[in-house]
Amino acid sequence: MPDRPVILLPPSEGKRPGGEGPAWTAGSCSFPALDATRRKVMTALVAAMRAPEADRAKLLGVKGAALATGTAADRAVKRSPTMAAIDRYDGVLFDALDAGSLPARVRARLDTDVVIFSGLFGAVMPGDPIPDYKLKMGGALPGVGNVTLLWRAPLTRALAPMLEGRVLWNLLPKEHDNAWTCPTELTTRTMSVKFLDEAARTKRQPRSFTTVNHWNKLLKGALVRFILETGADEPDALAGFAHPEGYVYDPSLTEVIDGRTIIAMVRPPA
Repeated sequence: MPDRPVILLPPSEGKRPGGEGPAWTAGSCSFPALDATRRKVMTALVAAMRAPEADRAKLLGVKGAALATGTAADRAVKRSPTMAAIDRYDGVLFDALDAGSLPARVRARLDTDVVIFSGLFGAVMPGDPIPDYKLKMGGALPGVGNVTLLWRAPLTRALAPMLEGRVLWNLLPKEHDNAWTCPTELTTRTMSVKFLDEAARTKRQPRSFTTVNHWNKLLKGALVRFILETGADEPDALAGFAHPEGYVYDPSLTEVIDGRTIIAMVRPPA
């Protein structure tokens, strides 16, 4: 087992349509132990697309043209063509990561060390072939219930062997992190990151910060690229990270909670 860090990422809401690979089949993706649950979720999702428009809009979290597109993708999910997950996901985080421009050595690390969570597939690796689909991790499917709860036990079991004895960068938002139990006791170190904007102050005022939400995906994409390029496996490794938006590692605000090191990246006031 390689000793490089493992990086956990959320999927993107946006997906590139189409693909040239064959339809998804059991055994075609990493973590085959998840296939039974994948089939269950997929079948329930196809069935849910026969529901009235209002029910589909609530499940998928979109309406109008986006609902029509998502419904069509989900109705065809069992037979539609596939493409690699890293190419399928088309969002801010993945744009900032820019996998296509990575040198071959770094791209190899991406393919073996990054895991992407998914409401439909539980978790996939970047090269896994997946179809176009629309489903939030927190969605509730008729006959299946809350997708997050459904995935929790199988995801926790499936990922444990990969994580044992390795450093973990858990960059999942709360919705996806709730879909498993992070085994901090198995890893040599588990780290997550928070991005903070520091407010301007006078000399007598204490420092104050605002947690960054709007740009969070962009910031994480650049961070993932840095981790892959450098093999960063401890908080101090981020001291050399020149973030494009000006965020710098602040060890004074980094803390350990429930076995997880939460690293603070701070943008000083203008």
